[in-house]
Amino acid sequence: MQTQRITTRAATSEPRFVPYPTPGPDAPNVLMVVLDDIGFAQLGCFGSGISTPNIDRLAAEGLRYNRFHVTSVCSATRAALLTGRNHHAVGMGVTQEAALGFPGYTGRIPRSAANLARVLRDHGYNTLAVGKWHLAPKNEYSAAGPFDRWPLGQGFERYYGFLGAETSQWAPELVRDNTHIDPPYTPEEGYHLTEDLVDQAIRMVQDQQQAESRKPFFLYFAPGAAHAPHQVTEEWVAPYAGQFDDGWEAWRQRAFDRQVAEGIIPAGTELPERPSWIPDWAELPADQRRLFARYMEVFAGFVTHTDHHLGRLFADLEERGIADDTIMMLLSDNGASAEGGTTGTLNEAAGWLGMGEDVEESIARIDEIGTHDAYNHYPYGWAWAGNAPLRLWKRYAWLGGVRTPLVVRWGDRLAAPGGVRQQFVHAVDLYATVLDAAGITAPETVDGVTQQPVDGTSLLPSFAEPEAPEHRLVQYFEMFGSRAIYEDGWMAVTDHVANQFDERAHITGSFDHDTDRWSLFHIADDFSEARDLADEEPDRVRRMEGLWWAEAGRNQVLPLFEFPGSMAHMHPGEFPPPTSGTYAPGGGPVQESQLPALMGGFELTAYVEVSDGGAQEPAQGVITAIGDRHGGWATYLLEGRLVATVAMLDRTVRLAAPDPVPAGEHVLSVRYEPGREPRLVLAVDGADVAESPLPGLLFFPNLGSSGAGMLVGRDRGIAVCADYRPPFAFTGTLSRVELRSGRPGARPDRSAELRVALSGD
Repeated sequence: MQTQRITTRAATSEPRFVPYPTPGPDAPNVLMVVLDDIGFAQLGCFGSGISTPNIDRLAAEGLRYNRFHVTSVCSATRAALLTGRNHHAVGMGVTQEAALGFPGYTGRIPRSAANLARVLRDHGYNTLAVGKWHLAPKNEYSAAGPFDRWPLGQGFERYYGFLGAETSQWAPELVRDNTHIDPPYTPEEGYHLTEDLVDQAIRMVQDQQQAESRKPFFLYFAPGAAHAPHQVTEEWVAPYAGQFDDGWEAWRQRAFDRQVAEGIIPAGTELPERPSWIPDWAELPADQRRLFARYMEVFAGFVTHTDHHLGRLFADLEERGIADDTIMMLLSDNGASAEGGTTGTLNEAAGWLGMGEDVEESIARIDEIGTHDAYNHYPYGWAWAGNAPLRLWKRYAWLGGVRTPLVVRWGDRLAAPGGVRQQFVHAVDLYATVLDAAGITAPETVDGVTQQPVDGTSLLPSFAEPEAPEHRLVQYFEMFGSRAIYEDGWMAVTDHVANQFDERAHITGSFDHDTDRWSLFHIADDFSEARDLADEEPDRVRRMEGLWWAEAGRNQVLPLFEFPGSMAHMHPGEFPPPTSGTYAPGGGPVQESQLPALMGGFELTAYVEVSDGGAQEPAQGVITAIGDRHGGWATYLLEGRLVATVAMLDRTVRLAAPDPVPAGEHVLSVRYEPGREPRLVLAVDGADVAESPLPGLLFFPNLGSSGAGMLVGRDRGIAVCADYRPPFAFTGTLSRVELRSGRPGARPDRSAELRVALSGD
């Protein structure tokens, strides 16, 4: 490097300016829309009867890929998209909630696989992320981080959205950049997450364009839709009344007929018959058919509502005159979800745990579906129909789990717009495609860390040439033990997902060679995996099985995941859970993963001062609250009486003290005592005043997947019960609360201790 000349005076010295990274002159803006749990046949442009006019227009002006593949669950696909590497190769073998202590399952993307946002930012892009993240371990969601796996730590410059797998559409757990925030308005005021996310995305683009329109941007937009809960106002549901009354078989057939007629799938495709474990619609009782149709009406309205708001984002780009300079990619992260079970559920977390309400209760509550009072998910017959013409669904390596819609639009850079491309492609390819379009070579090192090989290959040749040769001749798949391998037009696949849908007798729950059968399909001319050729070509099956094991070894797939046995190897996080904590009003939410463990017993103690009454109302308000009526618990004063309500999936227990808390300083507590007969106990100044049995373990699986946190002195969003309406702020003086895990015993009168603490003596 030539030496810079520096003298005692600026006039005689040689300046050298620090350069800014600048992309090539033709580098496009990038909009990547990642929908959630949308099946192959659930968009209008892929044969659905569900109205999605804005996405359909995107497809009419762009391309549809009918052999686009993902990983079959959320986190894994997002990791593949944003790193260009196979998901096990970057530690994302399963979802973040199931991160294990093995290289392919850590849930922590290594620095050797820099995010697409980081690479684009280093080459002069502005990088923006809005919506679902699900790429940080849930024990890293707290206000203390660590933040290196949050969006801003992965190369994005702005972020607005939610960190977990799912969240309420009415009252989400929101983050702006690196800070937890409250939603901008309440469910009662008409808040809906999708609308808010689109508003934020439009604002980010506006700010970026007005500040520096010469720089391209990358906007990663990932709404919660159409993952459960399926929630939307009735105006979006009403147009679908009666459209699903003839059932999932008939709907699937209509979708298939449209797919063939419109050239979305090959003309010779076979539609596999309904499998035995999916109920025959005609044999269902009339009230169940009405219930199941209503679940699907709400889902359809949710999808159309999402399309409407995506249309606002697309229109904004057009109004700014930058739509044709933007490469737009829209996809789903996996096939349609069967997590609602056989009969659907009003509480999705309860449904996938097999603890949902019985169907008679759901029928009685049919009007709650889609509203603030439900966290609903449809029956899995609709997932099967929504993946037409494919078999199975999310979590499986069969095509119904790993083949989803992909729509691409890029101005006049696409040959034969409106067409269908049939090349076999994978989520890892979109990373390479974006870099190719931007004229950027994948870096060999980032921050001094050597980068691992990129598995994706650019799709740009197929943009320009409809019959471009396939670039991907081998691709493995694995999720929860379900395995598949693609090789040059052939697909070999196993039928294993441990402990899923036990009524399917041919799922063994074992990896034993004698029972773990591989099926074989020539998907080059059998689009729907309808004809199993394993018995006719055993040599090919054995060779492809061997190829799968080779790819598994290369990509850190082993050891194979088994549920629930693998749970013993769950990643413990940065620190073990605390055994106690002290919390005060005025702060943000304390994430569930950072709280002391509750299942083994706990005691919550609140130090309060209640006014002496007079003309004032009795003291009331929230002491602590976490979650909502779909899963969570709250402690509060109501008309002066101490109350605790626990909403455990489909069971709610409410316990109230018989008398108001007198004026003055007091120690209020709630105890959970587990055991053969678990119980909840309320105490005032060390004296027990009320108790109630609890049905089963104190278990809140939805809190971790949504990233919910405990609030002190107030609540927000949707209440844990109908006793109050958030924020229901505490009207007395709440000094602090203490939460201790473990089996609690009787506590002494602490009022004297409290008086000392409050007086400062």
